[in-house]
Amino acid sequence: MSGTVGQQRQSSIPLTGTGSCVPPGGAVTVSLTGPENARTGRGGAPMPMDLGAVGRSWDSGEYTWTPQDAVLYALAVGAGTPDPCAELAFTTEKPPDTVQRVLPTFAVLPTISRRGPKLGDFPRSRMRHAEQLLRVTGLLPATGRVRVTSRVTGIHDKRSGALVVITNTVTDAGTGELVAETISAIFVLGEGGFGGPPSPSTPWSEPDRPADHVVTYRTNDNQALLYRLCGDRNPLHSDPSVSARAGFERPILHGLCTYGFAGRAILHAVCGSDPARFGEIRARFAAPVLPGQSLSTHIWGDGDSFRFVVKAGDTTVLDRGFFSRTEPHGTSTDRYNP
Repeated sequence: MSGTVGQQRQSSIPLTGTGSCVPPGGAVTVSLTGPENARTGRGGAPMPMDLGAVGRSWDSGEYTWTPQDAVLYALAVGAGTPDPCAELAFTTEKPPDTVQRVLPTFAVLPTISRRGPKLGDFPRSRMRHAEQLLRVTGLLPATGRVRVTSRVTGIHDKRSGALVVITNTVTDAGTGELVAETISAIFVLGEGGFGGPPSPSTPWSEPDRPADHVVTYRTNDNQALLYRLCGDRNPLHSDPSVSARAGFERPILHGLCTYGFAGRAILHAVCGSDPARFGEIRARFAAPVLPGQSLSTHIWGDGDSFRFVVKAGDTTVLDRGFFSRTEPHGTSTDRYNP
């Protein structure tokens, strides 16, 4: 990374965050929650974290999508705004002069699942979606059917809580070909202190120079209502009474929606809008976003490696961001299904 290095921080994947201010939505792929007030097991005894779950894997089922689903996702992460003619390859099923393309971050949707081993009884309000990695291996088709397998790859003691790391492998349901891999870190407040292994970390620093690219998109006031149609129906993002109980003035945006806005900004800024060049993206959720706010993605490049942060005004909402650009690993005909 060129330029003088700024403040050093420890970063993700290996995922290490202490949790963000954003309670989790669809990214939770393991059954961590019980009743809202559940804090004890049978007979009133405490229900500790099941550390034996590390290494446990399960079948998270199949996920299918249509061209309309891919378009809905693109709209849900802001494509076509403010210029409805600017991203037609992603926002229409039959774009003029090309084939339909799918935003690479669409690949997180198959991993939105509630299946998985139960690790204990924790009120949902104690959970935070801390960090997220997505790695894609090729172009996503406009019509697809995949199978997801999941595994608990770590439970780390952060003292003030536990960091649960889940790896999801997404494969083509027909051929078994690897399509994508995601890693999600879920921070569970108040469940630390068990003396588990520390989480591995990777140094991260923001270059002490202006960003090479700054891409700003405004979210719509109804952005969360649109994104929830992609599969994450957590009422935190739609029900004012739920968001108020969580301490927010109104429903907040899904963390993975903000993540999708960042992925879209990076795709257009450094990949020439070509999904075949999109490799891996990872970031930590640092603060909540309210629908209607503008999101500015600040990107610093070093060859095919990039660091980024996303800000809403002066507040950093995604940080410790890494992105890797790849050589095109597909053509418009080998996976796209116009």
